Amino acid sequence: MPEISLFYGIRVTMYYTDHNPPHFHVEYAGMKAMIDILNGSVMRGSLPNKQVKLILAWCEIHRDELMQNWELAKQNLPLNRINPLI
Repeated sequence: MPEISLFYGIRVTMYYTDHNPPHFHVEYAGMKAMIDILNGSVMRGSLPNKQVKLILAWCEIHRDELMQNWELAKQNLPLNRINPLI
């Protein structure tokens, strides 16, 4: 599963040929969550509140890039790195 971004200890990944709706995976301090790209919400799992706020803000800023990666992943093509939240 390719890592597409890493910031503040939050690792963002996306699986190839994953199921709908478009989403990405997040890991932080042993905790995991799936984030819905279009709705900007936690689909499954949990993270500390601070990290949820950070990842949802990052998702909003990079929604277009995330959707481009989603389309690439569906085609088994290399994914692009996305700038971290700074």
